[in-house]
Amino acid sequence: MRTPRHAALRLLALTAATATAFALVPAPTSSAAVPLERKGHVEQECYEPHADVATSARGGQVHDHREISAAEQRAVELRTERILSRTSARQQRAAVAAPIPVYVHVMAAKNGAGNVTDAQVAQQVAVLNEGFGGQENAAAANTGFTFTLAGTDRFFNDTWHRDGSSAKYRKATRLGGANALNIWLVDFNYLGIATFPWDYARNPGVDGIRVQFSSLPGGSTANYDQGKTATHEAGHWLGLYHTFQGGCTATNDEVGDTPAQSSPTSGCPAGRDSCTLPGLDPIHNYMDYSFDACYDQFTPGQSTRANQMFTAYRG
Repeated sequence: MRTPRHAALRLLALTAATATAFALVPAPTSSAAVPLERKGHVEQECYEPHADVATSARGGQVHDHREISAAEQRAVELRTERILSRTSARQQRAAVAAPIPVYVHVMAAKNGAGNVTDAQVAQQVAVLNEGFGGQENAAAANTGFTFTLAGTDRFFNDTWHRDGSSAKYRKATRLGGANALNIWLVDFNYLGIATFPWDYARNPGVDGIRVQFSSLPGGSTANYDQGKTATHEAGHWLGLYHTFQGGCTATNDEVGDTPAQSSPTSGCPAGRDSCTLPGLDPIHNYMDYSFDACYDQFTPGQSTRANQMFTAYRG
């Protein structure tokens, strides 16, 4: 039984040990996996033995993306502003009009563990559309993003299943361009990990999100089995920070309509108010660390930011 995402926080970011997973790694050439359901495309890769890089599950003060300092946060905003200043409103609208193609990579074990069903994959895409379409709460924003399943492939490899040599397997299996959401379903100690859109240009091969396979709809991870981990991670992939980014600061997550909060949420504590700044903690926001049942909204400000980030880096 995995520990809940609360005390440790919902997901993993790259620590100093795991940050190296984002380094460019040339693809080796020995056969270590058996790919299924990919027409005309066979990937081969060899691996070192899997290293258990974390035993704290979703615990500890860790994150589900690489560390973002205040200085980098400012630099990202300035870079994005410069890019968007050269992009017309019409171009921005056009960039997010087409559905986002979703490629799901099922990284199962050799014994079949983690081999989620096609129905679960379809349900997961439906959950993405529900969340980003603002369908769970009348006050939620419809971000305008829609997702369509572009392909599913299945690999039976114990190393990949455990998220071992993750940079290598992602570079070997990723499909599509900057606008394509790749989801790798694995069995690790975390709920999910995401890359940011502004990182795509320097390392496109690892772009996407990794998700604990048992967090899909109908999965076995208690309180996190409705598929909303993928919604949360896709939010990062579209450029959204956690609602507690920066803590109790005016800048916070760069979104004006998400009240500042000092720390992640555990469960669904109504009335939580962890900052003296105005507003209760946004515990129902997909970018907090609440239980799946608590999640039900993105805000208009998050919608605007995600659209701008997609235009600047994925459009």
